[in-house]
Amino acid sequence: MAHTTFAHPVSRRAFALAAGWGALSVAGALAGCAGGSSEGPQGSVQGVGSAGDGATSQVIVAMNTESEPAAGFDPLVAWGCGEHVHEPLIQSTLITTDEELNFQNDLATSYACSDDGLTWTFTIRDDVVFSDGEPLTASDVAFTINGAVRSTAFEADLSMVDEAVATSDTTVELHLNKPFNALLYTLAVLGIVPEHAYDEGYGEAPIGSGRYLLERWDRGQQAIFVANPSYYGETPQMERVVVVFMDEDAALAAVQAGEVDIAFTFATHAGQSFAGYELVHYATVDSRGISLPVLPAGGTKVVEGDMTYAQGNDVTSDVAVRRAINCAIDRDAMIENVLQGYGKPAFSVSDGMPWSSDDMQVDYDPDRARDLLDEAGWVLGDDGVRERDGVRAALTVWYSSDDSVRQALTYELANQLAKIGIEVTPAGGSWDELYAHQYEDPIMWGWGSNSPIEVYALNYSSGWGNYAGYESAAIDAHLDAALAEPRVEDSYAHWRLAAWDGSDGFAPCGAATWAWIANVDHLYFKRDGLDVAAQKPHPHGHGWSLVNNVDRWSWA
Repeated sequence: MAHTTFAHPVSRRAFALAAGWGALSVAGALAGCAGGSSEGPQGSVQGVGSAGDGATSQVIVAMNTESEPAAGFDPLVAWGCGEHVHEPLIQSTLITTDEELNFQNDLATSYACSDDGLTWTFTIRDDVVFSDGEPLTASDVAFTINGAVRSTAFEADLSMVDEAVATSDTTVELHLNKPFNALLYTLAVLGIVPEHAYDEGYGEAPIGSGRYLLERWDRGQQAIFVANPSYYGETPQMERVVVVFMDEDAALAAVQAGEVDIAFTFATHAGQSFAGYELVHYATVDSRGISLPVLPAGGTKVVEGDMTYAQGNDVTSDVAVRRAINCAIDRDAMIENVLQGYGKPAFSVSDGMPWSSDDMQVDYDPDRARDLLDEAGWVLGDDGVRERDGVRAALTVWYSSDDSVRQALTYELANQLAKIGIEVTPAGGSWDELYAHQYEDPIMWGWGSNSPIEVYALNYSSGWGNYAGYESAAIDAHLDAALAEPRVEDSYAHWRLAAWDGSDGFAPCGAATWAWIANVDHLYFKRDGLDVAAQKPHPHGHGWSLVNNVDRWSWA
C-alpha cells in the first residue's frame, strides 16, 4: 500500500495583521458595528449582559490573534480544516460530531462505505439553500471536495480521495485510492461552498448554508456573525456573535474593562479574578509534549521536495534516554506547579479517546530512569551531567516564546531531568526559529484532535508530524489496517496495536518517540449569566472550537 506524504505542518505564527491589536480597545473596534450593539459614555460598547441594556441575543468573544483566518473564511484554505479544527459556522458540513464525538448527519441523510473501503456514498438533503437563495446540491459537495483535493493551500489531508462525483442532485460518491476511514473526521469540519459563487475573493465575502452569515470582517480586529434566516436547522438562540482578536494581555484588559463576554486565558493567569466574571475550564484533547529524535546527529531531512533540515540527535538517539525521560517526568507536579491544577497528565496525543492505548501510560519513576541510563553506559559526571563516549547528556528544548505555559513547562522539565543527570537548556523562539530545529532537537509541541488523524501523522513513517524520525513497517501496517476498516468503530484495536503490539510501537515501553507531559484545560473568563451549553472536548488551540455550539448559547 502506498504511503501518504502529508503537507508541511500548519504555521503557528500569529496573524501578522493583528500585531497591533494590543494598542486598541474593544470599544474602538466595535464602534462601527451595524445594529445589535449600543454605545454608552465615551463610546464604550455595552456588551450583552454587561450594561443592563436588556439585549439577550448577542455575545462578544475574545480569541487569540492566531485564530483569525489569514485567508478569510474559506474552507478550501484553512477555515475549519486548519491546524485548529472546528465547525465552520458559515458553511454546512456533510456530517458533524456531538458532545460524545459520535458522528451525526448534517447535510447528509445517510452514508455508507463499500466493503473494500474505496467508495463512500453520501445521500444529502434536498431542502438546503445557500445564503444567496441558490439550492445546495450534490454537485456543490463534489465541487468542494475536489477543490480541497486539488488546492495547494488546503490545510487538511484528503490526498486519499481521487475524485468526488455527484451521481444525482442528492447523491455524491467519494472514490479513494486507499482505504482511509478517518476522512470522516475531516468531512465533519469541511464546509461546503457554492460551485456557482466560489472565486478567489470567497474568503472575504463567503456564501454558505450554515447557521450564521458573516456580517463584516475588520482584518486584525474583529469578525461579526449574524444568524442565517435561511438555515434549515434549529434557529440559533444567539443571533449575533462578535469575535475580537487580541493577544493574551489585551484579552485580560478587555475582561477587566468589562468589554467582552468571554475571553481565553492561560493557567499562568488563573489566580486573577474580575468582578462579574468567573474562571471556567473545559476538557480538551490538547496535549503538550516533546518530540524525541531517534536518529544520530548528522543527517538531513528533505520536506516538500526542496526544504532541507538538520536531522538527528546524539543523546535522544539512544532509546534508553528516551525511555528514561518518560519515566523521569513528574506530570502531577507539572499540573500543580505550572497549570495550577487545570489539566491532567498526558501520555499520548489522544488520551481518553476510543483509539488510545493503555500502553502509552508510564509511571513517574526517577529511580527507574537512573537505572536505564546506568545500564546504557551514561555515567554521571562531577558536574551532575551524564556522559557516554564523549557525548554529554545535554539537550536544547525549544518552546514558542509567545506561550507562557510552554515556557513554564520547559523550565520545569529542565529542573526535573537535571535530577537524573540530563541537562536541558530551554530555548524560546518564534515558530520560524523552532521549525529550523524540528528534526534535531526536542520541541515543546502542542497537539490534539477529536480524531485519530494526528496519531497517524505523528507516527506513520512518512507522516508530516514524524519529527522523531522513527520508521517502522509494523507500526505503518497497524495504522493502515485501522484506516481500512469500513466501520470506524472497528478500527480502534488497530490504533492501539500501533502504540504497542508486544514487540514494536511508539509507546514509552517501545520506541518512546515522544514524551507527553500534560493535557491542558482550556480556560476562559466568562461573564456571569452567560450559558455556553455543553461543550465537546476541545482540540488543540484556544479558538473557534469554543463556539462550535454558539447557536445554543444563551443569557440567563
